[in-house]
Amino acid sequence: MVIETDRLIIRDIELPDGEAFIHMALDGSLNDVGFGKDCSYWMDDWIIKAQNLAREDDPRKNYLAYAIEDKITGLPAGAVGCTFYEDLEKVGITYFIGADFRNNGYASEAIKAYVCYFFEHYDENEIIATIREDNLPSWKTIERVGFSLTEKKMYRDINDAKEKLYRFYLAQRNQQF
Repeated sequence: MVIETDRLIIRDIELPDGEAFIHMALDGSLNDVGFGKDCSYWMDDWIIKAQNLAREDDPRKNYLAYAIEDKITGLPAGAVGCTFYEDLEKVGITYFIGADFRNNGYASEAIKAYVCYFFEHYDENEIIATIREDNLPSWKTIERVGFSLTEKKMYRDINDAKEKLYRFYLAQRNQQF
């Protein structure tokens, strides 16, 4: 899969991307998305699984993850894709941007492009976002691209030890992005 925007290329993840993702995780800012400082131990396995899932191309299977590449530098800036929330029976957007690439609008650009791709390629009428209340940059980004806040509630995501306050968002097929 390849999506091009003005400044980004969203593409299948490759094994060499792991080094950049490991570097991004070292500052601890990706803990919420499951990329802790120890992710170097399992990064290759995660990428191989992501490649296999991308070949199966089923957003309800597990997850689909794609690298966000900065066109100018050619470096991975983060990742975007989706995951299936079994407990909610919904597909949700996933994304992260490394600290070196933040505050440039890359997350917004990648999310918009991926959501358009998602609705064009899958028989899904909606995609959700679940974002912890304390993750202000992330929920501001998701609101900026057009997701609508549907509720706030206590929720325990896959990487959470206990329930935390989350914001739940929704984007629908007929929306403009």
